[in-house]
Amino acid sequence: QAQLVESGGGLVQAGGSLRLSCAASGRTISRDNMAWFRQAPGKEREFVIGINWSGDFRRSSDSVRGRFAISRDNAKDTVYLQMNDLKPEDSAVYYCAADFLPSSPYVQMNPEDYDDWGQGTQVTISS
Repeated sequence: QAQLVESGGGLVQAGGSLRLSCAASGRTISRDNMAWFRQAPGKEREFVIGINWSGDFRRSSDSVRGRFAISRDNAKDTVYLQMNDLKPEDSAVYYCAADFLPSSPYVQMNPEDYDDWGQGTQVTISS
């Protein structure tokens, strides 16, 4: 089981940027598909963006496409989420998730396909 620790959350004004990190320990995530999800109060956890294990396939939700970018450094077992042009509706707890040795090369959007989760980091965007 991988232990995932997110960092980099905080409070920023609308239009600003944040970079989240997700560091893994316990096992390597270099063969896992990785994703970021978010959950706002009273809402279900939703897929934000993901990247396959080799980094050559990415998938993002319509709401963040063009503003958010995901990357990974397999040598460091770390995944990053660069968030630009942030909006108040981006406010949520952001979670990193690992799809352990995925059967598909494509990033899945269903949280049930993910095996390991971080504790989350709060992102708050003020208007």
